[in-house]
Amino acid sequence: MHLLLYGPGRLGGAIASAATAAGWTCTLVGRPAAGEARAAAPLADVVVETSLGGAVADNVAHALSGGNRAFILAATGWDADTARISAMLQEHDAAAVVATNLSLGAALFLRLVETAAGWYARAGAFEPSVVEWHRRGKADRPSGTARAIARRIVAADPRWAGPDAAPGPDGAEAGTADTRPALEVFGIRAGSNPGSHLVTFDGQGESIELRIAARDRTAYSDGALAAARWLTAQRRTPGVHTFDEVVDDLLAASA
Repeated sequence: MHLLLYGPGRLGGAIASAATAAGWTCTLVGRPAAGEARAAAPLADVVVETSLGGAVADNVAHALSGGNRAFILAATGWDADTARISAMLQEHDAAAVVATNLSLGAALFLRLVETAAGWYARAGAFEPSVVEWHRRGKADRPSGTARAIARRIVAADPRWAGPDAAPGPDGAEAGTADTRPALEVFGIRAGSNPGSHLVTFDGQGESIELRIAARDRTAYSDGALAAARWLTAQRRTPGVHTFDEVVDDLLAASA
């Protein structure tokens, strides 16, 4: 398999190394120099996008212009371009797996958190919170994974306003539509931690913690290869697909 990889940084480099170890070939595309025209995008089996959020839409357009039709969008921080990217994929009959975190463990952790949030919401006396810790140089805060965790909690426990809601009463402007208290999500940027996330359900006399910690980026690269296999196994419906669809097929196969 041939991967076209945009953003050969820490995550992109880990995916490229894993793909090479699997016998695949990789073409790496870095940031174009100022004022320099971009060469045409080569045709690949799957495009993997791991660059900064502000570059994702232009990189997708560049890859589409080269005839590429299968994408893994693993970058974060491009929420403002979601509609534009989705429209481009539909227009070019292309499919993309979108994931804030490509690890199988994280995908299952999200499901575990949502189930637990529903339980503690029904119990009534527990307050959820999220803390995430990444390396000092990580740009987005909170992380894409932390935002995904928050969305799962709010879906199961709507007492709280999640990351997509208008600001709640904590520092909100008068007259905002959403008056629910904001779910507490805190980010730490220090050292070289590749990614740790802690979810706490705090009650009157006890505290329950769910934690996932990445030791390195191996889990992310393994998930990227799984998503690439899923995209090329059969023709996928044009547009955006979640990593959950990949995970569902992996679980069904293992069962």
